[in-house]
Amino acid sequence: MSARRGIVAAILAKDLRAFARDRFYVSVSLLGLVAYVLLFWLLPATVEETVPLGVRLEGAGPVLTGLAGAADGLDVVAFDDAVALETAVAAGDEVVAGLDFPPGFLADVAAGAPTTVRVLLPADAPEELRPALTALVRELAYLVAGETPPVTVPAVDEAIVGTDRAGAQVSLREQLRPLLVFLVLLVEMFALASLIAAEIHQRTITAILVTPARVSDVLAAKSLLGTGLAFGQALLILLATGTFVRGWTILAVALLLGSVLVTGMAMIAGSLGRDFIGIVFWSALFMIPLTVPAFSVLFPGSAAAWVQALPTYGLVRVIVGVTAYGDGWSQVGADLAVLAGWCLVAFAVGVVVLRRRVARV
Repeated sequence: MSARRGIVAAILAKDLRAFARDRFYVSVSLLGLVAYVLLFWLLPATVEETVPLGVRLEGAGPVLTGLAGAADGLDVVAFDDAVALETAVAAGDEVVAGLDFPPGFLADVAAGAPTTVRVLLPADAPEELRPALTALVRELAYLVAGETPPVTVPAVDEAIVGTDRAGAQVSLREQLRPLLVFLVLLVEMFALASLIAAEIHQRTITAILVTPARVSDVLAAKSLLGTGLAFGQALLILLATGTFVRGWTILAVALLLGSVLVTGMAMIAGSLGRDFIGIVFWSALFMIPLTVPAFSVLFPGSAAAWVQALPTYGLVRVIVGVTAYGDGWSQVGADLAVLAGWCLVAFAVGVVVLRRRVARV
């Protein structure tokens, strides 16, 4: 047994030297880590859950207070000058839209006289914002006049489908965290696939098998190399982004499973790809679907059924759940179990494909 461990260690040391001599993958790995960390810390860490609305309404402080309370998530910013309001709406930094009430609006509405309110919108404002602001002006007019609206609004019983994230939305920085982990894992998958394909093409594996080394020793060394490199760099990216503040044991298990998953797929890609173009093709064939769950976090709403069926969906849920919402083992246990199942499938297929490829060399 000790002799076999020594052989595996020797093959592993040889693979590490081969990886270190490849300047392209070493440079991409190092530059990628630096770029990912800088990008992470430059992104906003908070989420603005209120809509700033600029309003110019002379002598109506209490009315503006009532306007702010009329709609949840509305932040009313008072302006004294119409030009200043227009400038703020055009800039889009302080407010997203504006309501410019004419002088004497309160008196005209109370007396029943016709009046006109300007709704100021930027050029890129969504279509849904215009009718919402128009309805808000009408409601304010009825409020000032002391009259009830002509239409009785039916009672509404709200029901939140899924998890209610109101007041606890995920910032862009938190949303990007699983994507950064995936980029690190996928780069290492591509590097391992290239190393395997190069050894098969150059018949390095044939030379190794002439020695007392067995095919199982080669497979063990490649598995340790791929898993170790992927896990180590993913761990570095999480440490550099301050992720291991809580739930570090869960994250470590999730990263280990993700590393095993990409190692198995790297074995498949490296065994099937006979040259650089073939490696790129097979690696991209795995990379594109695997990154879809990480991108789905950037968009609100529940993920589609086919996205949830992807192998990396559980890894995304675990990273987001632990880092953003403080989930524990009970909340992420099912996702880890599904991820472990995918790891077994991918790794088993990778070992079988690589074993057959090595046997034909």
